[in-house]
Amino acid sequence: MPIDIVKPPKRHSLAPAKQRILDTADRLFYDEGIRAVGIDRLIAVSSVTKATFYKHYGSKDRLIVEYIAYRHLQFAETVDAAAQATDDPEQLLRDILALQVRLISSPGFRGCPFLNAATEFTDGAHPVRRAVDHHREWFHDLLENLLRAIGHPLPGDASDDLVLAHDGAMLGGYAGDPVAASAALQRMYDRVLAAVPERAAA
Repeated sequence: MPIDIVKPPKRHSLAPAKQRILDTADRLFYDEGIRAVGIDRLIAVSSVTKATFYKHYGSKDRLIVEYIAYRHLQFAETVDAAAQATDDPEQLLRDILALQVRLISSPGFRGCPFLNAATEFTDGAHPVRRAVDHHREWFHDLLENLLRAIGHPLPGDASDDLVLAHDGAMLGGYAGDPVAASAALQRMYDRVLAAVPERAAA
């Protein structure tokens, strides 16, 4: 049976103009930085009127939160697709690693969109930071659940290690050598999985 612990958010169909604005924000915020992209540019590139923008989003901050939620949805759906193809939690962990490596080596990679957003919003209580925290908690819980399922003796601590390794690989893959960053991330997954008793005894 496929693994049923991912639970991505439900995708809702949006009005064409609203989706177009979100897709534009998704591209521009990631490529150029959130604060660097103004509302007027978003409106112009989205080919909508100012009234349409405010009707659908009300403010730039609300659009930013929707952008973070959209990035989370895309990642969660990709992981869920992998989960539906296997009943082996270790294989799903390996699939998540492969997804991370593909992201790091993809054209136009600019690091982790969630970490990028967090660096632009220093107030931990800001809605954007709360949206980032939601994604990170979801990712941590996913890894912890998979590690518990394969019998890791310290799934919470090991999940902390993998999340931190993910953060470092995302930053190092953008600012430094993506091949070295991916290899370092692979080594961390190998070390974490080697601590599972059945594997350690093999």
